[in-house]
Amino acid sequence: MSTIPPRDAWPPPPKHTAEGAALTRLVVTTLRLHAAFMEAAQDLAAEGDLTPAWWQVLGGVLDAPRPVAEIARRMGMTRQGVQRVADLLVERGLAEYRPNPAHRRSKLVACTEPGYGAIRQVTIAKHPWSDRIGAAVGARELERASGVMERVIAALER
Repeated sequence: MSTIPPRDAWPPPPKHTAEGAALTRLVVTTLRLHAAFMEAAQDLAAEGDLTPAWWQVLGGVLDAPRPVAEIARRMGMTRQGVQRVADLLVERGLAEYRPNPAHRRSKLVACTEPGYGAIRQVTIAKHPWSDRIGAAVGARELERASGVMERVIAALER
């Protein structure tokens, strides 16, 4: 293990460009926003007796059954995390595994009626919450922020 020199011997960090400093501020702000969203998600998901992770995985299959790997890509989760949650959802009857005609070993995860019912309960709580927060910020500002975040994601993925 290497020894760490005293702080006064540390080299100074390189100067930030204005863009680099702005991105750093955006990252810190995004982390704070993520924490606030996760706290809200905990309360909203509880309305359907779900956890935020269960809500997220069910959200990935509301419109169509999907393999675990595709849910993970769409929802920004790890494949292993989705598999663990999907197994719990199936165990509780909120989702089911179906045969995948495109791949024999990779089953599809599908939402069940109880799963749709749980999501409906979350949605009933989420809409007033979204409307309240959205009204405080404004649709135009939120659309602009979403556009910026999408461009940052695209830049990170290059």
